[in-house]
Amino acid sequence: MLEELALTSFEELAFDKIAARAGTGKSALYRRWSTPKELLLDALSDPVTGFGTPVDPDTGSLRGDLTELLGGFARVLDEPRGQALRPLMTKRPRHPELFDEVLRLIVLPHERVLLDILGRAVDRGEADPRRVTRRVASVGPRMIVAESMQKGTVDAAEVEAIINEVLLPLAASRG
Repeated sequence: MLEELALTSFEELAFDKIAARAGTGKSALYRRWSTPKELLLDALSDPVTGFGTPVDPDTGSLRGDLTELLGGFARVLDEPRGQALRPLMTKRPRHPELFDEVLRLIVLPHERVLLDILGRAVDRGEADPRRVTRRVASVGPRMIVAESMQKGTVDAAEVEAIINEVLLPLAASRG
């Protein structure tokens, strides 16, 4: 499903194309979903074919945790399932509910994990507790998405730059 979306647009999604790619009949899809949109929303949240829940890396350091979380997110966005998000993100004016679902299912879970990472960094003296906010936690995942939308890929050097130039200074402990 997500592979088909990566190759086409949301408006062009059709059960016949999805069924052909999946090696099944349209009737099998219609038994479970009434529209391609319903199938898409299920596919996005599927832990195997979609995005599932991001893993909290807990490497023992703020830099290590950020590198693992955001690097993993960037790699997923480079895969067909991640590339499938691009058309959805650009369709916000016409399909705001899909954009909201992408945020809810993919971006916000990464922000929640990043908030936990920042909390542990405070405990280790690596981050200022006054800077552990939802807004600060949102910066990394949203920058990864923005870079992916703009450049089509986010390599390890770009992830490192986001961490070193933006996130670590934002979270820095005032000492």
